[in-house]
Amino acid sequence: MNLKELSQNLGLSPTTVSRALNGYPEVSEATRERVLAAARQHNYRPNTRAKGLATGQAMSIGHVIPISRQDAMVNPVFGDFIAGAAETYARFGYEMILSTVADGDEADVYRSLKARGAVDGIVVHEVRREDSRLELLGEIALPFVVHGRSSEYHGDYSWVDVNNRSAFRRATRFLLDLGHRRIGLVNGDEEMDFAWRRRRGYEAALMEAGIAVDPALCSSAQMTDAHGYRSARAMLGLPRPPTAFLSSSLISALGIHQAVQEAGMTMGRDISIVTHDDALSYLQNGGDVPIYTATRSSVRQAGRQAASLLIERIANPDAPHRQELLEASLVVGRSTGPAPA
Repeated sequence: MNLKELSQNLGLSPTTVSRALNGYPEVSEATRERVLAAARQHNYRPNTRAKGLATGQAMSIGHVIPISRQDAMVNPVFGDFIAGAAETYARFGYEMILSTVADGDEADVYRSLKARGAVDGIVVHEVRREDSRLELLGEIALPFVVHGRSSEYHGDYSWVDVNNRSAFRRATRFLLDLGHRRIGLVNGDEEMDFAWRRRRGYEAALMEAGIAVDPALCSSAQMTDAHGYRSARAMLGLPRPPTAFLSSSLISALGIHQAVQEAGMTMGRDISIVTHDDALSYLQNGGDVPIYTATRSSVRQAGRQAASLLIERIANPDAPHRQELLEASLVVGRSTGPAPA
């Protein structure tokens, strides 16, 4: 069924039906609901190319990843975020353009996308504490939403982020309450804003407990199982090894667990592990009872919310920016227990 046939079926003009489907405010809510119900009943999907010609939009949203960070594209966290965003894009008739670019060419790519009208907006990933992309996108007036935040950029912009500092402060305090005083932090790359905030939360909890931060118990790099394994092996070999680990990702926690097992230790008895769990579709933290005690937040839901914010921004570029801070929950699994005597 095409737009003309759907309009005839409803007894409405094609313009009214198009405006109802695209969320224009001048259409009454009753009419909008009637049109959406009919579209669902007849499995109507708007033609993206035709819609773009009618509105002057590309009906596409861009995700640009530098080659040096292209490992993020095979990370299940990135995959789940994209899956959530894609659900929202499809609902509003947008397509997704995913590009990898040479390091140093990212600014030129954004300018080119804007000049050619190839995309209507950008989702910014892998945000650094100091991130020049945000100022650039503002200068060229290309709508954008950030997955995360940039601590050193003080302009106004829209973002969706997890309260990373609060989550890791809470996780560290949980381990302290179990009697642990030597807690190893296996963090992400601390040039990235999320990892820097997690480090601040960990340090805050230790300082509140009167415990000095030991640099030998802190490790940061890209979040892989190899990084988790190497970091845990090194810390377990210290004269005063940790009795617990705090990991920035479930993937890194798997490497930590391997090192713990090789050391002849039992997780949850001899040593405790708390991780951040993005509630991934393809790498789940056990069943009804989690394997790992974790700070948990759905990255797929973050993708949905970021896409919704961006589509709102495209429709109303002069509206006030919106920020959504998601709180992580703490779920207790089998990986933690009292500090050994």
